Amino acid sequence: MSKSKQSENAPAVVGVILAGGQARRMGGGDKGLQALGQRTVLDFVIERAAPQVRHLILNAHGDPARFADYHLPVVPDFAPSHLGPLAGVLAGMAWARGNAPDCQWIATFPADTPFVPKDLVARLMLAMAVEQSEMACAASQNRTHPVIGLWPVARMADLEAALVSEGIRKIDEWTARYKISAAPFVATPVDPFFNINHREDLSKAQNLLAMQVLADKEKNT
Repeated sequence: MSKSKQSENAPAVVGVILAGGQARRMGGGDKGLQALGQRTVLDFVIERAAPQVRHLILNAHGDPARFADYHLPVVPDFAPSHLGPLAGVLAGMAWARGNAPDCQWIATFPADTPFVPKDLVARLMLAMAVEQSEMACAASQNRTHPVIGLWPVARMADLEAALVSEGIRKIDEWTARYKISAAPFVATPVDPFFNINHREDLSKAQNLLAMQVLADKEKNT
């Protein structure tokens, strides 16, 4: 199991691993706890996300004991019902405000994306700075990935009102109210935002993992 290795030199950002989905297409359970080789999918996400942020937490429902080996704070949504990823974003903002007041941003990483870029946060912050936007999301293969993004904690009250009072569930519907930047990433040799939704995706991920390991070795030589 991966232990969180956040960096004190990382940007003042709280990383939030979104693990609150119900995984209906996989028959239920935690997608992040599925085996990928000799490890779990969540192992890979943590390994890539932790060095990029000042703090790292898990957003998940149910008994937090199942994540005990990861030594991360486990934060549930603010409501017992499943309201989608925006509720996880709100939970992350609330944790940051209460536990990391020095961090004005949260970055979200889905628990089912084992190849998430190691420079995701830096690239999101750069895109936001260049375009003078309020938030940013990732993009690859000419499409955006709204759930993978950088969010200002200052918008916490706005997001809570949108969820509770307006019933907004789609990320794009809420972010359309603000100026948002998209940070593009290349999808070779592996789309860094490949996510595991079905059982057969685990086999695909295993093949992609071999390609990613080889690419990382070549990059470091």
